[in-house]
Amino acid sequence: MAPWPVRRRIKEPVERVERIVIGAGVVGLAVARALALAGREVVILEAAEAFGTETSARNSEVIHAGLYYPRNSLKARLCVRGKGQLYAYLAERGIPHARCEKLIVATSAGGAAEIDGLRAVQARAAEAGVDLPLLSAAEAMALEPDGLDCVAALHSPTTGIVDSHGLMLSLLGDAEAHGAMLAVKAPVLGGRVTDDGLELAVGGAEPMRLRADGVINCAGHGAPTVSRALAGVPVDPIPPQYYAKGCYFALTGRAPFRRLVYPVPGQAGLGIHYTIDLGGQGRFGPDVTWTDGIDYTVDADRATVFADSIRRYWPGLPDNALHPSYAGVRPKIQAPGEAARDFLIQSPRETGVPGYSALYGIESPGLTSCLAIADMVGEWAA
Repeated sequence: MAPWPVRRRIKEPVERVERIVIGAGVVGLAVARALALAGREVVILEAAEAFGTETSARNSEVIHAGLYYPRNSLKARLCVRGKGQLYAYLAERGIPHARCEKLIVATSAGGAAEIDGLRAVQARAAEAGVDLPLLSAAEAMALEPDGLDCVAALHSPTTGIVDSHGLMLSLLGDAEAHGAMLAVKAPVLGGRVTDDGLELAVGGAEPMRLRADGVINCAGHGAPTVSRALAGVPVDPIPPQYYAKGCYFALTGRAPFRRLVYPVPGQAGLGIHYTIDLGGQGRFGPDVTWTDGIDYTVDADRATVFADSIRRYWPGLPDNALHPSYAGVRPKIQAPGEAARDFLIQSPRETGVPGYSALYGIESPGLTSCLAIADMVGEWAA
C-alpha cells in the first residue's frame, strides 16, 4: 500500500480501503499486523494522539501463564496459545522481556479459604494444560527469603514481564512494513452499513469518510460506543460497558522479591500483587474501584489500604515506602458483583453485519493473548 496522500484525497466524497482497524492498542496493532501480512490494505484509526496510550500502556506488563480462566474459555485458550507465540516473537525481535516466574500465595490471615483458593487455581490451570506445583510455606519462602510470609504457594515458572511499548512499536513496524497506515487523532464519530461495505465518519483536524469491505473494532473502552454509533449494526449483540479502575504504587528502595508475588485472586481482579519492571523497580497493584468512566488519578491516601494488603504476604514493608505511580482502567463487560465474563470476540456472523467484527471486554490477559487473538480474527477478517 502506497503512502496515503491525505490532503489530496479528502476532497473525494468517500475514500475506499480494504480493511479498517479501529483502535491502536496492542490488540488492534496485532490484528492490523496479521491483516497486513495476509496482503490486505489496512488503515488503523486511533482517536488518541499516539498508539497504545490507554489500557495497553496502563497495566502490569505481565506475560500471563493462563492460570485463572474457565476451561475452554477464550481467555484460557488464547492466553496459553498466545504466551508461547509472544515469547517466540519477543525473542526473535529482541524486544526486552524476562521470564521472571510468579508465586501465588496463601497467607495466614486468609486461613483455609485461601488454601482452597490455591487448589482451585491449580485445578483450573491444569484444565488449560498449565502445571502449577503447590509449594509448602518453607519451599516458597526459600525461593524468596527476603521477607515473604505465606502458608503455601503455587509456582508459575512461565510467567514473565515485557516492555509493552517495545512490543507495540514492533507490531506497528511489521504492519507498516507490509503497507498498513496508522492515522492518529482520528476518532470514529459514526458510520453506517451500506450495500457496498461499511462507511465510517472520521473526525480530527481533517475529517473524512472511509468505506471498507472489512472493519474490525478493537477500540477497547470505546468499542461498545463505536458499535452503537454505526447505523445498521444490530444493538442486541453489543454488551454493556463498565469501568474498573486499578491504581499502582511504586516501592521506594530495593525490590524485595525476584519473582512476581500475587495473592489469591478475587472476583474482579487478581489482587494487589507485586511486580517488577525491566529496570528493577518494584511496584504494587492494581486494586479495583468501579467508576463511571475513565479516571487515571491516583489517590495518595490509598497507600494505607495497599500497605494493609501487602503486609499480609510481606510483613516487612517499611512505613512510607509506597508512593503513587499510575492507574489503568479495565474495560469490563460485567457489572460490579457479577461473575467475570470471557473475552467477547464477534465475527460478522455474531455482529450481524457482513464484514464487521467487534472485540469487547479485552482486559487481562489481552496483552499476553494479542497474537493469538489476531490469528483468530484473521481467520475471518483477512
